[in-house]
Amino acid sequence: MTAASNSETARRGVDRQALADVIPLAIPAIPFGFVVGLAATESAMPQWVAWLTAPLIFAGAAQLAMITLAGTASLWAVITAVLVINTRHLMYSAALAPTFRAQPRWMRWVGPFFMVDQTFALAALQTHRSPADFRRYYLTVALTLYAIWNVVVPLGMLVGPIVPDSWRLDFAPPIMFAGLTLFAIKRVPAAVAAIVGGFVSLATVDFRDRLGIVVGALAGVVAGAIAEQIIERRSRPASAAAHREPRP
Repeated sequence: MTAASNSETARRGVDRQALADVIPLAIPAIPFGFVVGLAATESAMPQWVAWLTAPLIFAGAAQLAMITLAGTASLWAVITAVLVINTRHLMYSAALAPTFRAQPRWMRWVGPFFMVDQTFALAALQTHRSPADFRRYYLTVALTLYAIWNVVVPLGMLVGPIVPDSWRLDFAPPIMFAGLTLFAIKRVPAAVAAIVGGFVSLATVDFRDRLGIVVGALAGVVAGAIAEQIIERRSRPASAAAHREPRP
């Protein structure tokens, strides 16, 4: 077997692993996409602008907040809500920054655009890979989610108005948070954020204008940040003790 064929086999192995990992997380995101599409049909935002939020923003909770608040809140209130919801991406970026430093410049510019919760949950477990394999894994996961999202949101806009209320699609966000927990469990702050976000979204599912998902996302961000701080504080004494020189 030649080196070229070995390399091709390795690349296909990365693709298969990425697809096998992302599909379980993509499935719970589908009803969430329908919720966003349904919200777009009820928004004061022009339909074509609401549709453009899927390919241009590609951030479920922030996208839903923007669509929901459009026409009922000031421009600055909408911008503030979106920025606050997406503050968790600062933690994501900090966690993956060492891995991204080994990537080419185009990847460092393009890759973060596709970083959603599912992408981070999976990519954070693949930092041991070589730069080329990590890049292939990351892009396979990210582009799969991007393609699915840009199919289900327009479908939600088309069929959302005829979906009966008894289907309770508002429960989609808690389901998505639960799916994230399964893959984020090796990273305690991410798991805490997913669990808290899911439970809060479930508890606030009856909030008007689907603000429950916004509240759930904010609660998840705060919980994850607190968990990160607690873990760091507890790890410092242990790290100092491990590096302390033994007495003669």
